[in-house]
Amino acid sequence: MKKYTLVFLAIGLLFSNCKSDDDVNGTTPVVVQAEDTDGDGVPDANDNCASIPNPDQADTNNNGIGDACESSNFTPLFPCVNGMAGPFPCDGIDVMSVFSTDVLAGNSTAEGSDVWGWTDASTGKEYAIIGLTNATAFVDISDPTAPINLGRIATAQGTAPWRDVKVYNNHAFIVADGNSNNSHGMQVFDLTRLRNVANPPEDFTVDALFTGVGKCHNIVINESEAVAYLVGCNTTNNGGPIFVDISNPTNPTFINDYEAAGYSHDAQVVTYNGPDPDYQGKEIYIGSNGNTDTVAILDVTDKNNVISISEFTYPQTAYAHQGWFTEDQRYFILGDELDETSFGFNTKTLVFDFSDLDNPTLSSTYTGPTAAIDHNGYVKGNEYYLANYRAGMRILNLDNIGNSSNAMTETHFIDTFPSSDSAAFNGVWSIYPYFQSGNIVIGDIERGMFIVRKQ
Repeated sequence: MKKYTLVFLAIGLLFSNCKSDDDVNGTTPVVVQAEDTDGDGVPDANDNCASIPNPDQADTNNNGIGDACESSNFTPLFPCVNGMAGPFPCDGIDVMSVFSTDVLAGNSTAEGSDVWGWTDASTGKEYAIIGLTNATAFVDISDPTAPINLGRIATAQGTAPWRDVKVYNNHAFIVADGNSNNSHGMQVFDLTRLRNVANPPEDFTVDALFTGVGKCHNIVINESEAVAYLVGCNTTNNGGPIFVDISNPTNPTFINDYEAAGYSHDAQVVTYNGPDPDYQGKEIYIGSNGNTDTVAILDVTDKNNVISISEFTYPQTAYAHQGWFTEDQRYFILGDELDETSFGFNTKTLVFDFSDLDNPTLSSTYTGPTAAIDHNGYVKGNEYYLANYRAGMRILNLDNIGNSSNAMTETHFIDTFPSSDSAAFNGVWSIYPYFQSGNIVIGDIERGMFIVRKQ
């Protein structure tokens, strides 16, 4: 939250023959702090949409409510009515628009993968970023019913079924993993260039290319630090995390790497503020290490002296894929990507109690309504947004996350692969739920990018 200082000078200064006590005593004027919740430069008291950045204060219908806060201004492409949003089964999710992979990629055979997002703090505009087989595409979703395909960055080398992107300090950082990506490196793109795209879609060039790695499966950034963690790379450290200084985004610099915990398929890194007093303020890395069916917890505060806190497994492991902390950092929600196909489960997601990082315990398991595989999942507030492959996006309520049963309850869904909910690798790859406007971006392997909203 930003603070804007308003200085109120004594009105007596207008009169030359009058002096206030403050003038005589030489004290400072009264200072009042005005709140600006959304950080758009307009104090809350004067902001017609105080929760969403809208520096231009646009109010089309002059009703005193800023356009940014009026979801009624947007008519969904497919509203969810009686369990269907157009051709897609749904519960409480409207489909605002869909952008196909062939349009985004400029290639009829391309497929989609990871998604992330960026909000331009200076304009309040929202942008979606999606990894594709041959490129990374950038889309202006400020009007979710009429998104603008701004352009794409071509792959640095070869095609890749896995392309991952994260954002830090107005820059996108992109890695790829495939048989033809052995020298791909990490691409860096200045997102502020999206403000002025004259003739979209444009073929962008990168602003930097970090060649200290080849192919990498994933990238993780702790946004309170200026460090990128590249994981699952084809380097000599066995696929463990590689630490890269991105304080100067266009000049990324290798710091160190860590091998002992083995290959990480995905990870999350946080500045820890959870219930374990031993690690308050430390930078904690949680690696989902599918190749060894373990989860590794590391103290990476000192990149040259990484400390292993604990490493654990769980019953009926198949491939520890990806996980995310609850916002209080007590619970960690983990998806095992292969347990559905290995053991015949319906969607199974695990909840671990991380109140003691040295001794995590399995708190509960969630079983979904379909046989579909769980992929990436992210927490926002009291909800878990699950990319559930053929079963689409599922939203689970976390109010009872500490319970040993019924810890998570499904409240919303949109099924982007309506022909089947079986355990196969189609449909929703990932989700970005963090836009303040309520826009949710879904990356779908076959259909591309969905922009949806909760009703």
